[in-house]
Amino acid sequence: MKKLVAYITSGYPEKSFSIDLALALSQSGVDTLELGVPFSDPVADGPLIELANQKALEFGFRFKDLIEISKEIAPKVDTLWMGYFNSFYQQNMQKLLPFAKEIGLSGFIIPDLPHEESVVFNDLFNANALSNISFVAPTDTNERIEQLVKDSKKFIYMVAYTGITGSGKAEDLQPILSNIKKHTQTPIYVGFGVNKKTAKDKVKGADGVIVGSAFVEILLDKTLSYTEKIDNCSELAKILKGEINS
Repeated sequence: MKKLVAYITSGYPEKSFSIDLALALSQSGVDTLELGVPFSDPVADGPLIELANQKALEFGFRFKDLIEISKEIAPKVDTLWMGYFNSFYQQNMQKLLPFAKEIGLSGFIIPDLPHEESVVFNDLFNANALSNISFVAPTDTNERIEQLVKDSKKFIYMVAYTGITGSGKAEDLQPILSNIKKHTQTPIYVGFGVNKKTAKDKVKGADGVIVGSAFVEILLDKTLSYTEKIDNCSELAKILKGEINS
């Protein structure tokens, strides 16, 4: 069974909604929740997720809100914090990681923390049984891939194309997926540009997909009520899970 990871923006449009949505998604085929930490300059994200980040911050999101949301969902849903390094660094990594483990998180996704800098925290992640998800891009060389995946945990985030999330580009990933598998047994999940139209193709040769912009687009739809947003996201999750396993 191939896996589905769903990204949502924490606290958008409000904390209680994020909790209800996360729990609904877990009942609709989502295996892992990528709980986004709103940030003022989300460099790896496209316009939809950037807008949701900005709105969450405008609505007064603070890191304590992330913690409150996580305490409610992490014991029930496999949860990763996805955020930019400054958000975590300001909380003191030596204190934050033990706390994250205590409240039930399984790991972090930090797109702007280069591999060479992330290794400084390997012992801290390992001591707290937390994963720091490794990224591989289509432009990485064989030597680079071997280095990136050597200590990978949980899954490898295969960036489907060079650029930002949600732009819908397409690249042939089969050669690089085969190359990655020569160096590791860690599952490979494909992210960037995955939606209900592309999921079946994107998951070929991979073990799962990561979907963000397709969910956030629903959250940003002002014509939908909170209940309709949750229902539509749940239906999308079911469709995606069916597509990647058909």
